[in-house]
Amino acid sequence: MSPARRAVIYARVSTNHQEVSNQLLELRKSAEHFGWNVVAELVDDGISGAKGREHRPGFDRLFQMIQRHEIDVVMAWSIDRLGRSIQHLVSFMTEVQAAGVDLFILQQSINTATPAGRMTFSIFSALGEYERELIRERINAGLARARAEGKKLGRPSVAGHPSVITSVKMLRSSGHSIHHIAKQLKIGVGTTQKILAAA
Repeated sequence: MSPARRAVIYARVSTNHQEVSNQLLELRKSAEHFGWNVVAELVDDGISGAKGREHRPGFDRLFQMIQRHEIDVVMAWSIDRLGRSIQHLVSFMTEVQAAGVDLFILQQSINTATPAGRMTFSIFSALGEYERELIRERINAGLARARAEGKKLGRPSVAGHPSVITSVKMLRSSGHSIHHIAKQLKIGVGTTQKILAAA
């Protein structure tokens, strides 16, 4: 008989007026139903999902456990408990999948240990890529418009683009390296560093 899968429960609330008790209770029931062994319960209390890892100690600890292969399943109450955008969520899901860890999200009935759950992950990945393409198209359209108006172009124009700044911040908060971010968004490493320094 194989050992029970090691699960970690992650819960988060945005304000001090909310409580995580309901999230934890329902996720414990789910773990019991699947026969998973809950090895840790990580909570970020009164912290916005828009914050990066450095401002979410529970989320940072979750990443560490994933990278150290200390768990087999990540459990969360809802998608928005993990991140506030498709980019953020896809980045997190990719990290989890690369480590061979499954993801269970109660409210959206996502369980990547099942074929249906893996299909849902593929859909989110496609949406994330679509969002990145939209960002690149907006940047290119802005540059083309600037050229047509005779404006001087260069790295600063790209670095100051709101979409680029937002994307760089989100990818960095998800734990990606500067080189990975630059390659992903097709911008220079120096541009990436400049955006993060300004942030």
